[in-house]
Amino acid sequence: MSSFFGLSKTKTFKPKRNIPEGTKQYQLKRYAEATLGSGNLRVAVVLPEGEDLNEWLAVNTVDFFNHLNMLYGTITEFCTPQECPTMSAGPRFEYHWQDPTVPEYKKPTKMSAPDYVDCLMSWVQAQLDDDSVFPSKIGVPFPKDFQARVKAIMRRLGRIYYHLYSSHFHQICALSIEAHLNTSYRHFLLFVNEFGLIDPKEMAPLAELNEAILADS
Repeated sequence: MSSFFGLSKTKTFKPKRNIPEGTKQYQLKRYAEATLGSGNLRVAVVLPEGEDLNEWLAVNTVDFFNHLNMLYGTITEFCTPQECPTMSAGPRFEYHWQDPTVPEYKKPTKMSAPDYVDCLMSWVQAQLDDDSVFPSKIGVPFPKDFQARVKAIMRRLGRIYYHLYSSHFHQICALSIEAHLNTSYRHFLLFVNEFGLIDPKEMAPLAELNEAILADS
């Protein structure tokens, strides 16, 4: 069975390198962990007073990537090209992969869910590991298009949540980790809603769940 801490049978995505101690991002990460521990996710997503928005977006983007990596890792044996021949979120939503920097993916390309997730996570990880995009050193500025990049990353990461709920929720329940998924997604939704990172139309596959979470928060 797949490990909860990574993809065991397919490509393994290493977690983003540790944020160096003493940096602002390290302090914000510790703050985020402390507020999450309080159990109040609505408070946990709010930008800490006096802090830089880009730094806060960076810390949380890394955390969502790492957590989604772990969650998807639990069901890789069920998410196969045979079982999931398309990257979908129910019968009404299908996603094709596009990456203008890769010749074969300049146009939207239909592929299986595991291949799509592989491309998506590799694409995100390349940006997280690029110091010119996600600087880890003190004094290195964020690029001018940083917030646009975060929006693109979050929009695509959301599709993994939608696929997990629509195609694999019964398997996640069988593994008794639905609480992990529900808490992770609730945190994700509150965060992207707080900063307007994803157009609500993009989140239509889970519209009813989203409404319930936002009404209850």
